[in-house]
Amino acid sequence: MSLSQPGKKVRGSSSGSPINALFDLLGKRWALGILWYLGDNPSSFRELQDRCGGVSPSVLNSRLKDLRNAEIVARSLDGYVLTERGKELRSFIVPLADWSATWSKEVYGYERPGMSERLKQEQSKK
Repeated sequence: MSLSQPGKKVRGSSSGSPINALFDLLGKRWALGILWYLGDNPSSFRELQDRCGGVSPSVLNSRLKDLRNAEIVARSLDGYVLTERGKELRSFIVPLADWSATWSKEVYGYERPGMSERLKQEQSKK
């Protein structure tokens, strides 16, 4: 699959609009999960794979390549890290996680173990 890039056709849209390119990029398997789990600390490939619940190496490698090409993730001496652009994007995702936790609890009666603590930790970073 080609790189999701503004000005180019992307899955579901031929307009080339930046928002459609971003939706295409983030809609790929594990892209959002990688953003979520890299928010903590730099991670080696293996650590990130474990954090993502055992995503296949080929999918993780492909997604990291996509995110690196989009300058959202970078390689460092300590492993993979979010760039400043990636940190900014992640700051928009954290409120969605908070919303999803409330929605899940209120509508479906499901509260993921550890999620409340994780979200409190995220909020304290602000």
